[in-house]
Amino acid sequence: MSKPMTVARYAREHRGWFYGCLLLFALVAFFCLKAIYDMTVYGAKAPLYAFIAGMVGFGATALGSLPGFYLHKLSDKAEDWMLGSSAGMMLAAAIFSLLLPSIETSEKLFTSELAATLWVLFGVFLGVVFLLIINALTPHEHGGQNYEGPEIEVKSGIWLFVLAIIIHNIPEGLAMGISFSAEDMQIGVPLTIAIALQDFPEGLAVVLALCSTHISRAKAVGIGVFSGLMEPVGALFGVSLAGGLGYVYPLGLALSAGAMMFVVFHEVIPETHRRGHHSTATIGLMCGFGLMMILEKIFS
Repeated sequence: MSKPMTVARYAREHRGWFYGCLLLFALVAFFCLKAIYDMTVYGAKAPLYAFIAGMVGFGATALGSLPGFYLHKLSDKAEDWMLGSSAGMMLAAAIFSLLLPSIETSEKLFTSELAATLWVLFGVFLGVVFLLIINALTPHEHGGQNYEGPEIEVKSGIWLFVLAIIIHNIPEGLAMGISFSAEDMQIGVPLTIAIALQDFPEGLAVVLALCSTHISRAKAVGIGVFSGLMEPVGALFGVSLAGGLGYVYPLGLALSAGAMMFVVFHEVIPETHRRGHHSTATIGLMCGFGLMMILEKIFS
């Protein structure tokens, strides 16, 4: 990789990147403000439910981060098992709480099952593209290696890791918001529980990883807690984006499923396999997946 540029210089020489970031930020801000406006002026329930769900996710991330104050480094196997279980929970949530409801809703809207399936696949594709765009626009790093995004100078490598965490949390908040956009508790509540449960081990794993970079425990915990704030933001964005209207709702569910599955396959699973504990991570993934299957059955 060539020597990275400063943000200002990169923006001057890559106008497409600059305008892409500006457009993405403007869209997120617009839809979040719209959700807040609908909630405060019109008393809309969906944005309120979505915001509460996002705060639950934030709270779970914060609770998972707090043990970092006193817990010393876990073994690599234990960390990979935790991340694997988190991946399994995310994958199950994407399938059972997002993808299947999207298929069921689409089949009610389309006269052809093929058309319904293609609509859902289109949503999944959009979710993957959405995350690919964010990955391309944002400089970030996984586990101290595998740099992705534009070659921009960042003062501390820690912030590359933090940006990766933020990217990871965006689809979780988005999924919670979209799941409540039609005020369907049978979809929103199980999904929120699933995401909150996987946020706890994920938050702890993030803080322990940050501590291994030799920053203070207080700073590591603060960053872990801060990263969870993307979930209420993503939830407000998602609920306003989907709006619970007709064909947009199942498309939004599928988009969220695609984004979450992208994170699992592209980010989390490779990270759990990086240190060679493939079997341990896979067992963790299956345990997390199985737990979510049981919870889905209980709450459905």
